[in-house]
Amino acid sequence: MAELIGAIGSSHAPSISFAFDAGHQEKPEWKPFFESYRPVHNWLKQKNVTTMIVIYNDHLNQFQFDAYPTFAMGIAKQLNIADEGIGARNFASVPGAPDFGWELAKSLVTDEFDLTICQEMELDHGVMSVLPLLMPPSWPIRIIPIHVNVLREPLPTPMRCWKLGQSIGRFIKNSACNERVVVASTGGLSHQIHGDNFGLVNPEWDNRFMDLLTHEPEILAHATHEDYIYRGGLESVEMMLWLTMRGALSETSESFNEIQRFYWAPMLTGYGLLALEAEKPATPSSK
Repeated sequence: MAELIGAIGSSHAPSISFAFDAGHQEKPEWKPFFESYRPVHNWLKQKNVTTMIVIYNDHLNQFQFDAYPTFAMGIAKQLNIADEGIGARNFASVPGAPDFGWELAKSLVTDEFDLTICQEMELDHGVMSVLPLLMPPSWPIRIIPIHVNVLREPLPTPMRCWKLGQSIGRFIKNSACNERVVVASTGGLSHQIHGDNFGLVNPEWDNRFMDLLTHEPEILAHATHEDYIYRGGLESVEMMLWLTMRGALSETSESFNEIQRFYWAPMLTGYGLLALEAEKPATPSSK
């Protein structure tokens, strides 16, 4: 039987990729950020995670606005690295999980999520600014990327993202596959990168969001796009991606341990990291 080990929420940003590739891990301004991922990296290794489902949004690298799907899944043996304008980063291709991915796709379609299936997919910083922080370049964990549209209207609602996560969680709980799974989501917290509110960052809201996500996620599921935008800027609708991974955890575990929580807001976005480990139900004692 498959097992959902836990869930991870992480900001993504091009600046993370640039700092990583430039070797800034020991620079004072970056060291606390990179070190915050070490406990999560060690946790994934300790728990022998085999597959990671990554909820993210593509930034016009795999898709263009002439055909920009609401939900798309990458199902391939190997996933390539996107060239985001200065050449593809110097990483090997990332291993996919096609067998498990096809089973997940069938389950999501049965739950009436109409997916675009990509048998070739290039991963941009929506995945690749985070993945090297969680795993070494040899990529010991197979990846199933699920793109969610948070760029072009009409967007899926927060409730739709929550239900997508629940559907993923139910599939893992009922799957006969022998997989140890983590559901991860990536997306900026508060930020707006254009218009009159350019540079908006709201640390108070970002931390409140992580509190609600951990303990009262249904409040976030019932919110509107405008609720997110008012508090965190236009691009903060990416927070819905975190809600998706939390929906998956809600289907498999009523309690969990916090492996890591970190927040930092130095520039144009709030950088957050949250890792939750699902607790197994207690086994009744025999008397």
